[in-house]
Amino acid sequence: METLQIFPAVDVVNGRAVRLVRGEAGTEHDYGDPAAAVAAFVSAGAQWVHMVDLDAAFGRGSNHDLLEQIVASVQGVHIELSGGIRDTPALERALAAGASRVNIGTAALENPQWTADMIARYGEQVAVGLDVRGEEVATHGWVRTAGNLWSVLAQLDAAGCRRYVLTDVTRDGTLTGPNLELLTRVCAATPARVVASGGVSTLADIAALRELVPLGVEGVITGKALYSGAFTLEEALAVGMGLA
Repeated sequence: METLQIFPAVDVVNGRAVRLVRGEAGTEHDYGDPAAAVAAFVSAGAQWVHMVDLDAAFGRGSNHDLLEQIVASVQGVHIELSGGIRDTPALERALAAGASRVNIGTAALENPQWTADMIARYGEQVAVGLDVRGEEVATHGWVRTAGNLWSVLAQLDAAGCRRYVLTDVTRDGTLTGPNLELLTRVCAATPARVVASGGVSTLADIAALRELVPLGVEGVITGKALYSGAFTLEEALAVGMGLA
């Protein structure tokens, strides 16, 4: 079986690494310096780090300068940047900073032609974040809804999207386990690869997600479980590779 990629998450609010519960503003738990968090994950063997500018996602500011400095300081590790990528300058600035991939979220729903253009231009460097509550896609930092998941998925597939970051908003930051049923249904509906996000709490969850790799699940984003000490990144990487 192929390896399940592990993406440790660093979400940033006002220059600090935080985790939210169900993506709700005001539920932040501060985990300190985001640069230190990234450095720790890199030291532990991370090949990818998933970084989110939550202030940009919520439309209340930007941490881009800080994230740009962190990306520039990391060597030999891929950075996936998300949050507030809604136009060409923002996308190109993120790539110019050294991000290996950027996630388009809200703009994928509100500006589908631009999204299709960016997918055509940048290919594998662009993923689309689908933040799902039930079967509705959430936007603007998960505070609005913007259509049925299956309709959105069909539209983005037609535009040539190669990868989705699928977050079950109701499970994010809750340590209640990933939504395996939703992931299985999405993989059956699209030829694109899928990165899972939301709810991971145990190494058993990582193992369960690895079972979905043949269906199209490429990786998993995990944050709170790592910060709370439920397991270490080294342990998660081992399970993702089938070594434990």
